[in-house]
Amino acid sequence: MDRLIYVAMSAANHTLTQQATVAHNLANITTAGFRAETTVFRAVPVTGDGLPTRTFVVGSTPGADFTPGAIETTGRDLDVAIQGKGWIAVQAADGSEAYTRAGSLQVNTNGVLTTRAGNVVVGDSGPLSVPTEARVTIANDGTVSTVPNTNLLNNSSVAGRIKLVNPPDSSLVRGGDGLFRTANGIAAPADSNVQLVSGAVEASNVNPVDGMINMIALARQFDMQMKMLQSAETNSQQAAQLLSLPA
Repeated sequence: MDRLIYVAMSAANHTLTQQATVAHNLANITTAGFRAETTVFRAVPVTGDGLPTRTFVVGSTPGADFTPGAIETTGRDLDVAIQGKGWIAVQAADGSEAYTRAGSLQVNTNGVLTTRAGNVVVGDSGPLSVPTEARVTIANDGTVSTVPNTNLLNNSSVAGRIKLVNPPDSSLVRGGDGLFRTANGIAAPADSNVQLVSGAVEASNVNPVDGMINMIALARQFDMQMKMLQSAETNSQQAAQLLSLPA
């Protein structure tokens, strides 16, 4: 009887966790460059004396769906989308190098190129600084150029080049800030093959229809697991009544 309780109780607990993950994905449908988080269930035997047949249901280490999102044209000079595989290198809040696909960039009050979230964009030789009064353009290879407001193209100058990387998807882990990092903590090398699309951003790769279907399926799973626990309680009560009958 308790074997049924172990399975149903642990499965219900992790079903709620998976529902939270799906809800988080749905909340980021409009977040540029967002990668959907994925989770799966797995069985883990309970170790210890007298418990060789007990099994818990647990959630696996969260992963990510690296399928590219649709590229949406904006016409904005500071919007860039990665064409195919690759990542934009940024500086996380702790100073470490991290990676994002959110290419809606901006210039802060100090003249530093950042993401909308405020992360400094990393160039080949450090953070990229540009004149705040100049027009900024970004080429397909990540080269950042500035043009004075006089619109004299012959006065343009190169401020640097965005560091674009392409580490294997299997080597990346998502941090609590939504940025990705290499699992070993070593910065990925720049990859000249990564190309940008200027004047566009990559949409989230979350499919809202699949997300809603998953929410419904998980809700039904949770209901089934609750019914299993209720059945175990009913069976236990009936067994106790039988055992209490006089011989």
